[in-house]
Amino acid sequence: MTDPYNSSASRGTAVVLSDAMVTTALELPGYRCVRNLGLVRGITVRSRSVIGNFIGGLQTLFGGNITIYTQLCEQAREETYRDMVTHARQLGANAIIAVRYDATELMSGLTEVLCYGTAVVVEPTSER
Repeated sequence: MTDPYNSSASRGTAVVLSDAMVTTALELPGYRCVRNLGLVRGITVRSRSVIGNFIGGLQTLFGGNITIYTQLCEQAREETYRDMVTHARQLGANAIIAVRYDATELMSGLTEVLCYGTAVVVEPTSER
């Protein structure tokens, strides 16, 4: 009988936590979850600078993509994603499932961005 809490790494079939092992789905095709390590998250609070607001205001006059804000949002998402992955690695996870993003305006011009998911240990299924 196999031990469900014994990671695949100890049996020589190590699965490394990479971007390919992070998903919004509830499972990873070709892998089975052998251990749930719980919730992992990354969080950041961002504000727009006076200069950023000025440039963003100018861009709104011409319509289209407001690139200064797009860049700010992308940086915040990337930072929270990386923090979440780091948190999962600290717990010994080799995958993260059910990943979600959330954002909340704390006050005018101040936004919290959260990335969270479930850290798990997976191992390849025999049919892989």
